Amino acid sequence: MNDRFEIPARLRNTSLMLIGVGVLTLICGIAFLLMGHGSSDLDKARFWAVLLHDSVFFTFITGVSIFVQAAVNLAQGSWLTAYRRVPEAIGANVWVFGLITIVVTALIMFGFSTKDASGHTTNMIYRWLYPAGDKILEGKVPFLNKGMFIGFSMVTVGLWAFFGRKFRAMSIAQESAPKNDTKIYWKVFRLSGLFLIVYGLSQMSTIPWLWVMSVQAHWYSTLFSWYNFASSFVSGMSLIMLWVIYLKNQGNLHLVTKEHMHDLAKFMFAFSIFWTYLWFAQYMLIWYANIPDETVYFKLRQQGPYSVIFYANFLINFVMPFIILMARPSKRNYFTVTFVAMLIIFGHWLDFYQMIMPGVLGENWHINWYEIGTFMGFVGILIYCVSNTLTKSSLIPNNHIMLKETAVHIA
Repeated sequence: MNDRFEIPARLRNTSLMLIGVGVLTLICGIAFLLMGHGSSDLDKARFWAVLLHDSVFFTFITGVSIFVQAAVNLAQGSWLTAYRRVPEAIGANVWVFGLITIVVTALIMFGFSTKDASGHTTNMIYRWLYPAGDKILEGKVPFLNKGMFIGFSMVTVGLWAFFGRKFRAMSIAQESAPKNDTKIYWKVFRLSGLFLIVYGLSQMSTIPWLWVMSVQAHWYSTLFSWYNFASSFVSGMSLIMLWVIYLKNQGNLHLVTKEHMHDLAKFMFAFSIFWTYLWFAQYMLIWYANIPDETVYFKLRQQGPYSVIFYANFLINFVMPFIILMARPSKRNYFTVTFVAMLIIFGHWLDFYQMIMPGVLGENWHINWYEIGTFMGFVGILIYCVSNTLTKSSLIPNNHIMLKETAVHIA
């Protein structure tokens, strides 16, 4: 079977247009700062914080596709096989967003610093870079320092990029392997276990601490990385859903049925609830303990100017997916799951926004052309990279050991 994807002109033009909007937004942002139309420290901090927000968000949600492949490989599941080329294509491009994240964070650390009211050098994104005089930050220096930050970031992005491209390469290599040969299958099985260790030590622990939580370095939560993972995972599954539906509407993915769509929608439904569980667990414990060092995080977000986003976050990311996807027919309706998938991705983009921006800008916040334009640029990069990768091989993983099982899959 040969199921090839050719990029429609409309999709290619849309991706290029979105990239153009992103580039234009970046150029205008730089120009406004250089010309003095927004040269305050807060405007400079906002410029970098928006780039950090989008680069981290897109790195995490593309990394989910590698995690899904590894988890299904270890579980020896067949349900993903019908459309495994989609998470393979997404995961193979995690290096693009990971590289952008490394560049952005490096520029923040080495190229963006300012003077505080006392004349001391500080960094408005990562204040832990200059801990002198702050006993809390000085106590975190063994972990929160440039060497650890850069080291963990480069190793994480490098390993994610390696596994993302390796899984796809080995999947394609299986097509030319002898019929019923399982050598590659078991090699992928072993590599999947190794990747889950890497993922557990990065996405589920260190990297969210460094990239996101350290923006507000005086505050910490032992649930933060799991909360971050849940937000990323449900967004990543929604991203896979959007690509599967798009390819299906283009006449591709002949093996994919409503049973497969139902499975994806169940993940979107279930992990919206899981995200809410972690959201509530983190919030409730901090609210109940009422310790000032902990409540400062939610006071600004719930009672300050970010309260609109705080409550919208709960409404968009839990209430709406829960109500809409609860019924079985809703999980099997293409329009419904497409709408919810787009809603979830936007909702968790807002979730990452309220994780980062209050710690940078305090009460001085707004979302306008710069935030939206930058987001559109990253969406364009995602569409362009993934669509080009999808054209490189058949969308049906021929000769895969689970191909028969996925063809008769019933949800």
